[in-house]
Amino acid sequence: MSTSVSSSHASAPPLGHARVALALALLLGLQPVTTDLYLPALPQLTRALGASMSMAQQTMAALLLAFGVAQLGWGPVADRIGRRPVLLLGLGLYTLASLACALAPNVELLVLGRFVQGVGMAAAVVCARAIVRDLYEPVEGARVMAWGMTGLGVLAITSPSLGGLVTAWGGWRMALAVVALIGSLVLAFIFWRFPETIPARRRDATQPRVVLANLRRIAGHHVFIAWALLTSTSYAGLFTMLASSSFVYMDVLGASPAVYGLLLGSNSLAYIVGTFVCRRWVPRFGPIGSVQRAAFFTLAGGASMAALAALGVHSIWAIALPQVLFAIGHGVHQPVSQAAAVGPFPDQAGTASALAGFLLALMAFMIGLWLGVALDGTVRPLAYGVGFWAVVISAVAWTLVRSLERR
Repeated sequence: MSTSVSSSHASAPPLGHARVALALALLLGLQPVTTDLYLPALPQLTRALGASMSMAQQTMAALLLAFGVAQLGWGPVADRIGRRPVLLLGLGLYTLASLACALAPNVELLVLGRFVQGVGMAAAVVCARAIVRDLYEPVEGARVMAWGMTGLGVLAITSPSLGGLVTAWGGWRMALAVVALIGSLVLAFIFWRFPETIPARRRDATQPRVVLANLRRIAGHHVFIAWALLTSTSYAGLFTMLASSSFVYMDVLGASPAVYGLLLGSNSLAYIVGTFVCRRWVPRFGPIGSVQRAAFFTLAGGASMAALAALGVHSIWAIALPQVLFAIGHGVHQPVSQAAAVGPFPDQAGTASALAGFLLALMAFMIGLWLGVALDGTVRPLAYGVGFWAVVISAVAWTLVRSLERR
């Protein structure tokens, strides 16, 4: 494979941890903005557009399908032409698609808009993970990623609360218009304040034979397998909660949109606590030791939520309190695993980031399809789903990830 070196570091302004962390927070934060801010509006738009619950779930499924598949395309392109061009193109596409969603006259066009939105969001997330590998070794990258994910947590706290308030004040279209506004602000920040970070562009990165060879090598690497499974299963548990919580909290348990937004906000606050814990644990216990300890929080949260549901305790606190424990664990698993999965591949950071993101989104997409038929007017699909993923996450942390210590 031939490599064309075209370093951007010689002419780029120096980047401090604070600006990198801010960029990560904004780019990765588009995920909770796109999902969490939208969730309080979901029941209202379902009624306004005359859509079924299954069709409403398709608006989320379309986003995730595009988000997952598009990453496989954006990753090699980012390795070839750099992070900045891909970010500008993707964020522009995201902003336009978000505006189209706010103006959609029917649910079919809303689904299409969400699909295009997912394509744009994929560029932001792929480049965010690749930027960490461009600038840092894995252990330091995990700490900087944790700072960025603290910022993501702030956006995750703000998004559902803002979504609930905006939906109550201006309706579901206003909520989606706010998403478009946020996308335009992130685009402006990258355009004016963030330079290229790729150390060397690879001219052959998008050649089909090279892409396939790189994907095979990355997918078969034992380090990638362990960490990518951890990040995807941890997100699967979170997404099970996010994709079903608006119906469970509001339709089943009777919470208002504003209260629902506050409940999701408390979950995001717990996630922020987890990222602070992550920054303290990684220097002390290392990445592997940190996620093994975090798995106890994950299992405690998921198991208690499922047990309460099985015992017939169907109330807001029986979902919200266990979810806090799960979110603390998630705040450790995500920064560590996202940085570590890309760590062995400095020359294909975009492609490795894309494959990890594709696996994560594929799992979330399948959960969305399952919830479309599983939601039955009770708390059980949510509670049992989170409980199931808590067991899987803990098993991955205590077996596959732990085995990396011996290699």
